[in-house]
Amino acid sequence: MLDTGEASDTTLPCRPDRWRDADLIDCDVHLPVPSFDQLERHLDQRWRDYMTESGVRAVNPPLYPPNAPLSHHPGIVATPPSSTTTAGLDLLRTYVFDHWQASHAVTHCGIEISAIHNDDWALAMARAVNDWQVAEWLDQEPRLRASLVVPPQNPEFAAQEIDRLGDHPGFVQVLLPVRAEAPLGRRRYWPIYQAAERHDLAVGIHAGGVSGNPITPVGWPSYYLEDYVSIAQAFQAQVVSLVSEGVFATHPGLRVVLIEGGFTWLPALMWRFDKNWKGLRREIPWVDQPPSEIIRRHIRLTTQPLDEPADPRQLVETIQQLGDDAMLLFATDYPHWQYDSGEGLLPTGLRHDLERAILAANARATYRF
Repeated sequence: MLDTGEASDTTLPCRPDRWRDADLIDCDVHLPVPSFDQLERHLDQRWRDYMTESGVRAVNPPLYPPNAPLSHHPGIVATPPSSTTTAGLDLLRTYVFDHWQASHAVTHCGIEISAIHNDDWALAMARAVNDWQVAEWLDQEPRLRASLVVPPQNPEFAAQEIDRLGDHPGFVQVLLPVRAEAPLGRRRYWPIYQAAERHDLAVGIHAGGVSGNPITPVGWPSYYLEDYVSIAQAFQAQVVSLVSEGVFATHPGLRVVLIEGGFTWLPALMWRFDKNWKGLRREIPWVDQPPSEIIRRHIRLTTQPLDEPADPRQLVETIQQLGDDAMLLFATDYPHWQYDSGEGLLPTGLRHDLERAILAANARATYRF
């Protein structure tokens, strides 16, 4: 990303020429967080009164402060007021479908349902957000595929919501925050995975979450930079948890997508995981093969933010070290600012077939397009 301490070019990056004839599926496109005005017609009167009396107008995520440089590329018009969904859809069409020429986009709504301590209200809000996604986005734009919002603090309620809308053709995954109350491999979360597997949905684990726990292993940081950079630690912890707790042994059909957490850390994690598993495998007998093999079979990662070294050959080597061409899914992270050019979305020098797999084929297999 450009040094935002200086004047920067606000021209949007362009699709590289080498992708001229390539299919492209964007697997990380953000929807604006809906306000109370947008959700009102999707809520029962009880919850309308509840929100009015409490003064709550929205449940906004803290990861992307509205005026932080990361929050949107300067070449992208600021997100329109939350009451104008049509304007937001027009912007998405312009930049994702027209500018990047994507054939489909997988969307996420970052509303922080996990921050709500009232389980009944959390479920009501998740249902309202999902109905809003259907009415205002999926019904209006057939190229969109969405992520089901659920209350992870109550997995039984989450499973109910998955069963309610899990067969809707517009939804392709269940969305969970990476910063959860507990490691996501714990058995308390298994009803969510059972429901996702029942409806052949992926589980998307996205950057963010308001768990009440310190957001780094050593406590609370002082600065937003620390907050943002340390997200990769949370993703690593969740990968180790999901494998070690036996989630994939119990749910062999489960597909997990790690969204907006990077991926360059994964080869080193797999090497260490395999090494230590050899000495401690009797503790977790259900992990009956090297963890790296389980990870390659069940876990996928989006490409943004891309930790791009000065020499692109180093990044190509890191991608090769993943050990499986099916692991990466193309993403722009619209409207966030993670790259300076189209070349910054994927490194040059990838094999042609691998690049095409990352751009679209892997998403089609993961999300059952």
